[in-house]
Amino acid sequence: RIRLAPFVAIGLVTSATLAYAVASGPVTAQPVGHTMHYNVHHLVLENVVVAGYLVATVGSLLLSDQRELRLLGIVCGFGSLGCFLLWKDAFVSTWCALAAVASLVVLYWLRRPQKGRAAADPLRRSQAPAR
Repeated sequence: RIRLAPFVAIGLVTSATLAYAVASGPVTAQPVGHTMHYNVHHLVLENVVVAGYLVATVGSLLLSDQRELRLLGIVCGFGSLGCFLLWKDAFVSTWCALAAVASLVVLYWLRRPQKGRAAADPLRRSQAPAR
């Protein structure tokens, strides 16, 4: 888990930067074709913040011990590159759509039956007694 520490640190700095920018100034959205373009007016070094976000999220997937999560990291990495190259002005909007599809893949992986046991239901509440 220590190898994830740099990704956690980058994620904390990125989230603090975004939180400050959103809280301190206006955020606007405009339609661009069939997507949305978001603008956080007080965000400095926008490309660095986006890169930090992607490094924290995709990088941690790529370091996973689980083959499926590494594959998800590769898919999300190439997907984010595709979103950026095809829809640079609407990257956040298209990245969110890609993340929604990736979430469905994760749900499928969690719900599929494993060797010799029934599929886990990640949406079921715990049966542990209340304290």
